[in-house]
Amino acid sequence: MKFLRKIVYPFAILYGVIISIRNFLYDKNFLKSTKFKTPTLVVGNLSVGGTGKTPQIEYLIRLLQNDYKIAVLSRGYKRKSTGFIIADKNASVALIGDEPFQYYKKFKNILVCVDADRTNAIQQLEKLKNPPDIILLDDAFQHRRVLGGFNILLTDFNNLYVNDTMLPTGNLREHKSGAKRAHVIIVTKCPKALTETEQFAITEKLKPIKNQTVFFTAIDYNTTLKGASSICLDEMRDFEVLLVTGIANPAPLTTFLEEKNINFEHLKYPDHYSFKSKDIQQINEKLGSFRSKNKLVLTTEKDYVRIFDKVKKLHYISIKSTVINHKNDFDEKIKNYVEQSSGNS
Repeated sequence: MKFLRKIVYPFAILYGVIISIRNFLYDKNFLKSTKFKTPTLVVGNLSVGGTGKTPQIEYLIRLLQNDYKIAVLSRGYKRKSTGFIIADKNASVALIGDEPFQYYKKFKNILVCVDADRTNAIQQLEKLKNPPDIILLDDAFQHRRVLGGFNILLTDFNNLYVNDTMLPTGNLREHKSGAKRAHVIIVTKCPKALTETEQFAITEKLKPIKNQTVFFTAIDYNTTLKGASSICLDEMRDFEVLLVTGIANPAPLTTFLEEKNINFEHLKYPDHYSFKSKDIQQINEKLGSFRSKNKLVLTTEKDYVRIFDKVKKLHYISIKSTVINHKNDFDEKIKNYVEQSSGNS
């Protein structure tokens, strides 16, 4: 692996130069970024892979939905459609993508839309008869054509961007200096017992610039499974469990299940995996090979929306993002931005 990384290292340098030039042109206004009158909160990262964008978007929805009309805008990764689409009763994973479909099914009082061209999408949203008060942009930190009003940058506790390198030798989409565009940096998937001293040490490593704040979040798993039936986690110790995941990093989930003394077999697929007939057959046959009467398939909420109508005894475990130690400070920053930006042109 080290030898391979050395071979592709020149490509990482070239990729980094291209992205740096692009960012320079945006920073100096040679390339245009559009600012919109609607408050826009951008959630993204510098790296590829799962840093917890979906639970962070859901956190913002819960925080703001009682006071504002919210739209969530995503490109709709791996959807089988094009252009601008607002989710409605005809929505599906194929039409809008798995994460947008999850938002649509979960939150009934928000708009969910997809478009690879975020500028066009926001223009369409602002033309609506009843336009949103706030737009949450999912995975749009590198989408420089939109000038985000408030940028939230996520980085995984176990893979901080300051320890990473550019693609293809590492996982960075752009140089670490891109973090300067963030108003807030969130270190995600932290241990819940992370101390203030440990948080300070990580903050020092990230080297936030003036007026940037670093927060820390942990994953909070729901203690009740949903899907084919409702089952408490404690009951799962008596079940044969087949875990099926198609996410970038299932390690936090597998660790959680192990800590709960839940025995499981794991079928692991790539992130945003499009399950084929042979995969569904493999899952169902594997479940059928279990001898216990108490058996089930467990998956993530994102995977569930893709295969809920194809897999027997399918259940999912939902998660929430929780802010460690300084929740009120984080919430206040978000609310202050929205309040101060609402109605401004």
